[in-house]
Amino acid sequence: MNSLFARLAASRFLRFALVGGFGFVVAEATLLLALRVGADKYSAWIVQFLCAATFTWWGNRHLTFGDRRAHGTREMFLEWLKFLGANAIGGAANAALYATLVTWAPQPLALPVIALACGVLTGLALNFTMSNLFVFGR
Repeated sequence: MNSLFARLAASRFLRFALVGGFGFVVAEATLLLALRVGADKYSAWIVQFLCAATFTWWGNRHLTFGDRRAHGTREMFLEWLKFLGANAIGGAANAALYATLVTWAPQPLALPVIALACGVLTGLALNFTMSNLFVFGR
């Protein structure tokens, strides 16, 4: 059992997915809050993306890519910008699927919370690849 845990802990992809799982909770909570305070479905998506991306950047720089993270305020800021930029590809796939589902899909797929979950899963592999190669790929 310890060797299985050690192998799982050694996997960058699984650590990335774990951080992303917590990021999903942040995304869902932010989406629901933005909708509750009056944002439309599309503006709410933008707000949740920025919040969730910042949360996952912080988690991944410590848990997933701690050995390759930037140090210093300027370098951290640039790393965050690169993370947002690199993950915009996954974010674009996420947004496209979200918008498609909330606009044209039947219920329950058209529910913003369900559509967001589908979009997040779509972006996972793209985000990991871009983060591993371009953001933390030293």
